Amino acid sequence: MAIKGNKVNPQKFDPSQIKFYVYLLPLAVLMGAPIIYIICHAFKPMDELFAFPPKFFVTNPSGINFTNLFQQAAGSTVPFSRYVFNSLVVTAAVLILSILISTMAAFALSKMKFRLKGPMMEINNLALMFVATAVVIPRYLTISTIGILDTWLAHILPLIAMPVCLFLIKQFMDQVPDSLLEAAQLEGAGSFTIYLKIILPMVKPAIATGCILTFQQVWNNTETSNLFTSTESIRTLAFYMNTLSGVGTVQGQGMAAAAALIMFVPNLVLFIVSQSSVMNTMAHSGLK
Repeated sequence: MAIKGNKVNPQKFDPSQIKFYVYLLPLAVLMGAPIIYIICHAFKPMDELFAFPPKFFVTNPSGINFTNLFQQAAGSTVPFSRYVFNSLVVTAAVLILSILISTMAAFALSKMKFRLKGPMMEINNLALMFVATAVVIPRYLTISTIGILDTWLAHILPLIAMPVCLFLIKQFMDQVPDSLLEAAQLEGAGSFTIYLKIILPMVKPAIATGCILTFQQVWNNTETSNLFTSTESIRTLAFYMNTLSGVGTVQGQGMAAAAALIMFVPNLVLFIVSQSSVMNTMAHSGLK
């Protein structure tokens, strides 16, 4: 006898889903409002940028802010393409090094046995409590002491330590059965082989999430360009875009709005492409 009633996860729309839409649609609108505002703000002409009361939506879309932005960039002493190149190099280097270090450390903390493993993980979790501003002075003193101020390493080294990535990847790695690793060891596989051929393929969702978090932090970072470098030709795109709000009173605000959209789009695209991996990682990171 068939069981009648509400379906669980129906393939098509079912009346039982209405209650979920009632809860989720307002939340979706609330979450999407900042994205819509950033897009509208970038296309507002000058009179709408400074309208009072402020307008949420753009009435007469215009590309004048982008035109002014690229004209300003063309007149800069450092080509706009140089800032883009610097950001791409720094982001790629930090991404590779950060994910490599995080996955190796997570593998050791999750699957290997050694003394002080617990305290080391607690130290990493403790680091999650500190915002970047709280460690600016120690970072500067460290970079100055080792002599890498105003170099490419000043952009890269302060950003490769990502405690949140290590935490997420380690928690995801805990779900990998130890019996699978023991079977590989019986077949003669060493630790590096297990890490490379078994662990990494199984934690791809966590790695994708780590890439997104790292990309967002590095792509939008202005700290290293502001504090650790003085040569304009090695500063990043985020730093240059951040300086546009100080160009003039009206025109600068319009260019800053366009720059904010340009800096935001890569983050949005990367998240949309990898959202399934992010959700999968978050679902597993809290499990033991």
